[in-house]
Amino acid sequence: MVDHDSPVTEDELHAFIDGELPADRRTAVEAWLATHAEDAARVAAWRLQMEMLRARYGGVASEPVPVRLALDRLPRRGHMWIGAAVAATIAAFLIGGLTGWLARGASAAAPSDYDIFAMDALEAHRLYVVEVRHPVEVPGTESAHLVQWLSKRVGYQLRAPDLDRIGLKLVGGRLLPGPTGAAAFFMYENAAGERFTIYSARANAPDTALRYHAGEQVGAFYWFDNDQAFAVSGMADRDKLHKVAAAAYEQIDTRSPGARRGS
Repeated sequence: MVDHDSPVTEDELHAFIDGELPADRRTAVEAWLATHAEDAARVAAWRLQMEMLRARYGGVASEPVPVRLALDRLPRRGHMWIGAAVAATIAAFLIGGLTGWLARGASAAAPSDYDIFAMDALEAHRLYVVEVRHPVEVPGTESAHLVQWLSKRVGYQLRAPDLDRIGLKLVGGRLLPGPTGAAAFFMYENAAGERFTIYSARANAPDTALRYHAGEQVGAFYWFDNDQAFAVSGMADRDKLHKVAAAAYEQIDTRSPGARRGS
């Protein structure tokens, strides 16, 4: 029997991000992360590393095995020799990949500020949309207070878009650590219980139009504007998510219609 109240171990945190935890224990770990900010930050950092490694080396996994390394072409000198050859090949690949990752001198190896922001937004989305009792710190019924509080903490005026016309109600929001300081987080929900989130933080990167970033089963549309960044996250249904992002963008963007960028 799994003890849902037992402390979460580091091994369990690793198993959590690897998708290897039993379903009943996963619920306990999600609850733990919702109330233990330090562990939540560690999990977010590990997931960010995984995303960055996948972006840099993920294509290698789908490449065909070189003919010279095919097992049926290796000299028949006993299982030990073949095992050693395979082990050496794997070790060489891992060491080479790790060296490339640590050095990451080439621009292709290093994620951009946009990638880092989008992955932070997706991690926050994954962590809190599954929460039943404590998905937010301040409920949507106190939206005026919520916006005022978060605006003060992030250092610029925020808006909580009114998304009623597309069937989304404001659940509430919370303050989170962001890539460059404090980040604001708003959560919305439709009648079917599907949740979308808006994540915002300071940014030091050129302005962008709406851009899409796909994660595992979730996605985000994000944009950078006047040293501020915003991301709208949800399930990886790109058309539906774009509809939500566009509605939020129109309300958050305070410039004149003629100055707005396209998606």
